[in-house]
Amino acid sequence: MNFQRYDLGQLHGGEIVEVTLNGNAANVKLMDSSNFSSYKSGRRHTYYGGYVTHFPHKIPVPRS
Repeated sequence: MNFQRYDLGQLHGGEIVEVTLNGNAANVKLMDSSNFSSYKSGRRHTYYGGYVTHFPHKIPVPRS
């Protein structure tokens, strides 16, 4: 599984994560460390975002 990971540190609910990529489209997933561990292990995980085709793309942080 190929992916790029960016640690955004501690975010607060209501903040906005803005994603800008070079290219046509990408799967963008915003998740906490617990869900990221599940993702890496191929287990069920929860995330915000999805398949993104227009940039910049803004994802609101749901909770702290």
